[in-house]
Amino acid sequence: MKVSTMPLPVKEIFGYTGKTFLSLLDSLNTISVLINSVFYQTFISPLTGRPPRIRASIVEMVRTGYNSVPIVSLISFFVGVILALQAAYQLKKFGALIYVADLVGISLTRELGPILTAVLVSGRSGSAFAAEIGSMKAAEEIDALVTMGINPIRYLIVPKLIALMIMMPALTLIADFSGITGGTILASTMLGLSPGAYIEQTINSLAIQDIFTGLVKALAFGIVITLVGVYQGLRVEGGAEDVGKRTTAAVVASIILVIVFDLFFTILFFFFT
Repeated sequence: MKVSTMPLPVKEIFGYTGKTFLSLLDSLNTISVLINSVFYQTFISPLTGRPPRIRASIVEMVRTGYNSVPIVSLISFFVGVILALQAAYQLKKFGALIYVADLVGISLTRELGPILTAVLVSGRSGSAFAAEIGSMKAAEEIDALVTMGINPIRYLIVPKLIALMIMMPALTLIADFSGITGGTILASTMLGLSPGAYIEQTINSLAIQDIFTGLVKALAFGIVITLVGVYQGLRVEGGAEDVGKRTTAAVVASIILVIVFDLFFTILFFFFT
């Protein structure tokens, strides 16, 4: 009796699919355990008498927030100038240059401010988180912390999460202000609008929910960037080469997830505000 065998290409397809699916399940399990541990140590553990490391959190705020102010301000300023210039190109055809202020203000506070800040922080701080945790993992320093009875989640990750949860909204406000300032300068120097009229139009066009939307997004982006950077760092298994790969993966994954979460919040606020 002849036994039929599955063709080799079909075996390869099913084998690759199975390995990919199992790898995905393993990653999802690791991510869920990490998220559960991080949120427990951040929000629940302090209620049981184990407060977070305040001094370490302040140090992380300086590294991730204060040191990012110059680059965030500069990039946002130029983006505000570009937005104003592009808006004026179309609006001058209708004699409505004053509405440049509306476009710049709303675009920055609702979308571009949080997005630009998140992308910059992903490249600057998210990669640093992955490299730091990855280097410690490769050097077995994290295992040493566990051996000494120190929870690595509480000791290493919670200060980073607290720092970005506080500094991302703060940096977003700075980005909004810098971008609107850039638009104001362009409008007053090249478009013939008075700074007072431009600022008044900006204030009239903005609502509290515009600023609130951007700050909620920034808070969520801070959590995403921290978790992705830490996750990639903890996945390091080799030496310096693997640390580099995980650092790159952290930046790419952070930016992708930031865009995905931005879409989610945009749809959410569109239907419920």
